[in-house]
Amino acid sequence: MPAPNAISSDKLSKIIGTPRAPLLLDVRSEEDFKTDPRLIPGAIRTDDQALPELASRLTGTASIVICQAGHKRSQGAAAWLRAEDCPSEYLEGGFEGWIASELPVICPEKLPPRDSQGRTVWVTRSRPKIDRIACPWFIRRFLDPRAVILFVAPAEVMGVAERYDAAPFDIEDVFWSHRDALCTFDIMVSEFGLSIPALDRLATIIRGADTARLDLAPEAAGLLAASLGLSRMYSDDLEQLDAGMLLYDAFYRWARDASEEAHNWPTNKPQV
Repeated sequence: MPAPNAISSDKLSKIIGTPRAPLLLDVRSEEDFKTDPRLIPGAIRTDDQALPELASRLTGTASIVICQAGHKRSQGAAAWLRAEDCPSEYLEGGFEGWIASELPVICPEKLPPRDSQGRTVWVTRSRPKIDRIACPWFIRRFLDPRAVILFVAPAEVMGVAERYDAAPFDIEDVFWSHRDALCTFDIMVSEFGLSIPALDRLATIIRGADTARLDLAPEAAGLLAASLGLSRMYSDDLEQLDAGMLLYDAFYRWARDASEEAHNWPTNKPQV
């Protein structure tokens, strides 16, 4: 059983990718990080000796602190944050325990630079439908929960990307875009090394809906219908993204936990 104010790798793995996931703070030493520069999905590198300034930015946000083995760095940092009225736990066993459990990690060198507040910035075309909602969902749930997503006119994407040091996505001739039969969501999952069963299943559905190949998965037609409906409901792209986050949260939890479950009516009909 985890110690007080600790969370196990197994429990953390079940909340990553969901709206309930707290902020993950990686406070490993520079030496340990250079030895293995991968990150637990969604984790942000943080200096454990700059906690007063960090706490002022967290404004009460819950967090989980990760160090190499779950000892002084993470336990001390979590305790400090709690003293600053920010709920915080540490990862039991630390990064080493996570790796020993063979849980997924990401390759952070492919992330865009962070802004002055530690956020990554991404930019794409306005009036999103499928890929341009699915990719921000993936970014915020698995890469950077505080990521800034900018929607601009198609002709301005590259100029805005250059001006604000943002990563352009889902437009032609950029790294984060369609490749052959794959859509941008496929590329992000693959490039960040997160080919886990639930995301692979979801990627197939998104690819089917986004590239008019509804035969790839029975659920693709439903995602297409819901996505087009949302695009008609919202004239503001960021409001549509907020609504779309819930849609992809539901599809992800189905893909992870309920893809084998069936439903019929009535479920409680007495047997004769």
